Amino acid sequence: MDPVVEVRILPPQPFFKMKEREIKIFTGRANPFLAEKICEILELPLGKATIYNFADGEIYLKIEESVRGADVFFIQPTNPPAENLLECFLFLDALKRASAGRITAVIPYFGYARQDRKDEPRVPISSKLVANLLERSGADRILTVELHAEQIQGFFDIPVDHLYSAPIFIEYFQKEKKEILKEAVVVSPDIGGARRTTGFAKRLGDLPIAIIDKRRIGPNQAEVYHLIGEVKNKFCIIFDDLIDTAGTITKAAELLKENGAKEIFVCACHPLFSKDSCEKILNSSIKEVFVSDTIFLPKEKLNQKIKQLTIAHLLATAIKRIHLNESVSSLFI
Repeated sequence: MDPVVEVRILPPQPFFKMKEREIKIFTGRANPFLAEKICEILELPLGKATIYNFADGEIYLKIEESVRGADVFFIQPTNPPAENLLECFLFLDALKRASAGRITAVIPYFGYARQDRKDEPRVPISSKLVANLLERSGADRILTVELHAEQIQGFFDIPVDHLYSAPIFIEYFQKEKKEILKEAVVVSPDIGGARRTTGFAKRLGDLPIAIIDKRRIGPNQAEVYHLIGEVKNKFCIIFDDLIDTAGTITKAAELLKENGAKEIFVCACHPLFSKDSCEKILNSSIKEVFVSDTIFLPKEKLNQKIKQLTIAHLLATAIKRIHLNESVSSLFI
């Protein structure tokens, strides 16, 4: 009888070593300065892409480097003009067709967020439509800041990481305006923002809050009625998610002054600054307005009362954690 021969089956050796998924960051034309700051913090190069308009206004877009299998983050706020939103859809589509591994749309300002419900006959739910189009364009994940209505997250069937701007304003006040916090009150410009204001006041040191009863009489038109809370001989900090025409905050400032407020400061994440809003702020009783750089502000929209704080560190931290599959829940406060 032949001896038994022992045969050992060795595991097959791979002919190549799988590398970790590469991270790439791109930006559109809406706010390239914010994207550059984020890349500088992360010590990454900004991805190369060519974007321009044809003579008839149509957008031409080409990604100038391979993104196959990469973890791609595309940074583009979708503030007006509507071309910013269209450019976002086109870039996401290009990334998808170029076989990117995962596509995260980083939208510092989510446009059309104020049209989140059908509150009268024969109107669209615009923010839901935008959410659908972002998904169909190729986004696998959304990273955004200070949504006007938090329930918009439910319009998506993909993960949404919703960051808040409060940390950058809190850090600034605790470092640069520490002396006023002992006599400060945080003011919500309307009843709908009371929850946001309460959280901000608590993190600033359990400050008292006041609420302004605002009634809207038409698009971009609001009439201030009553003040709920005590502001006499107090430093008032109005906290809101955005400033559009500046009508709400300037009227709120007038009401606070009439009720004996010492000085009035405003913190708002998104500086839309439509029409003559910057002039209104300059001629108002507001001491200073602090905004973030989710939206690019040209020099003509800046004056001695408006100060822009960068949100780049917050977004860079979120991007890094998402890429490394780490928790980002600690940033949601």
